[in-house]
Amino acid sequence: MDLGIRGKKAIVCASSRGLGKGCAEALAEAGCDLVVNGRDEAVLARTATEIRDRFGVAVTEVPGDVADPAIQKRLLAAAPQPDILVNNNGGPPYRPFSELDREAILKGVTNNMVAPLELIQAVMGGMAERGFGRIVNITSLSVYMPIPGLDLSSGARAGLTSFLAGVGRTVADRNVTINHILPGKLDTDRLRGPHEPGSVEDPAAAAKRKAEQAVGIPAKRLGTPQEFGQVCAFLCSVHAGYLTGQNIRVDGGLYVSAF
Repeated sequence: MDLGIRGKKAIVCASSRGLGKGCAEALAEAGCDLVVNGRDEAVLARTATEIRDRFGVAVTEVPGDVADPAIQKRLLAAAPQPDILVNNNGGPPYRPFSELDREAILKGVTNNMVAPLELIQAVMGGMAERGFGRIVNITSLSVYMPIPGLDLSSGARAGLTSFLAGVGRTVADRNVTINHILPGKLDTDRLRGPHEPGSVEDPAAAAKRKAEQAVGIPAKRLGTPQEFGQVCAFLCSVHAGYLTGQNIRVDGGLYVSAF
């Protein structure tokens, strides 16, 4: 399917690896020029080179933490009139509620709620004026299925979702959409657990780990960043203009609900 977004400009946050990279690759495949971002400058550079070489699109690198206002300014300077914004950021680590202090709570809310809101506020008006905009927020299935110890992540992302429920409907008539993708168990570094950066997982150990982590998933497997990215690219397409304010679960059927 031609997504109709060839030549569009996309900012994809936290896109040097994992789900963000999957989204960046899918948008590049659709012909979008990209601004990519990540904390590790070397990893980000490798990702940018891979995407340029594979898809032949323009890729601008902005290393740093997207929650940092200075990095946000650099992202927006690299694409002053973006057509697409994909918000993504790493969630806070596992931590029991009883151990959370004010600093940790504020940092989690800043990373997973405030930062995406700031970027949306910066780009939404221009998108509306130009008559096209696609904003996709990568949140988490934990918004629907809270995980003890990840309460801060669930709360901040749920707050983002509710905050934007009304905001998104104010620009729907100008072909600007805001949607959320909720990943379940996808095969990323976060699910792999602690390991040396760049290390190669033993194939037998990887197969065992994935089988154990897939228990309870109706699809009987973990998802991939690539298929997740394709869902993101569709939400950014010209075909998704009548789809806004939605939470799209990409979880292999893990969340059980008829509605």
